Amino acid sequence: MSSIRERNKQLILRAASEEFAEKGFAATKTSDIAAKAGLPKPNVYYYFKSKENLYREVLESIIEPLLAASAPFNRDGHPYHVLRDYIRSKIRISRELPHASKVFASEIMHGAPHLSAEQIEQLNAQANHNIACIQRWVDQGLMARIDPRHLLFSIWAATQTYADFDWQISVVTGKARLDDSDYETAAETIIRLVLKGCEVAEPESEEQVQSA
Repeated sequence: MSSIRERNKQLILRAASEEFAEKGFAATKTSDIAAKAGLPKPNVYYYFKSKENLYREVLESIIEPLLAASAPFNRDGHPYHVLRDYIRSKIRISRELPHASKVFASEIMHGAPHLSAEQIEQLNAQANHNIACIQRWVDQGLMARIDPRHLLFSIWAATQTYADFDWQISVVTGKARLDDSDYETAAETIIRLVLKGCEVAEPESEEQVQSA
């Protein structure tokens, strides 16, 4: 029974992510979510109680991966490796969770009315931690003297665009759907721009990594 419950919840969450991403919170109907999930409408209320709760669950489903993407900053490391791993994690989110990513972007653009104070604090604390790491590397001379906040904003914009602006990307590339090689090329391009632009050199020894 529990496996059926989890399966149904995941079907509803996936359908809700697509509907909220396409129509926004206000215009989305629970009946449309149920139809896309292939389940009766009462199931949506049985599992999530309300459209508001379901929307918050969709947001939660993307917040956890966003925080997890910063894992490279949470351990000692050289900017060459940390920034590479972070960019790859962010691209992976755009590839694997494009609809939830769009919902999150829309939520932020509207002033984050549905995010809890705790979620906002988590996201802000992680961002400030990442900024402090970048500033330390700048102070150590491991990268160019750039503003760490705007570097972080630029990485967010460059990686998240592959989820939020997929229609435009499809038109320009002539592809209905990007494949793994496209995302790999995107990651490598952004990594090259960031590392070269910030003058981050690959460490020559383990000692350089440990001293970062």
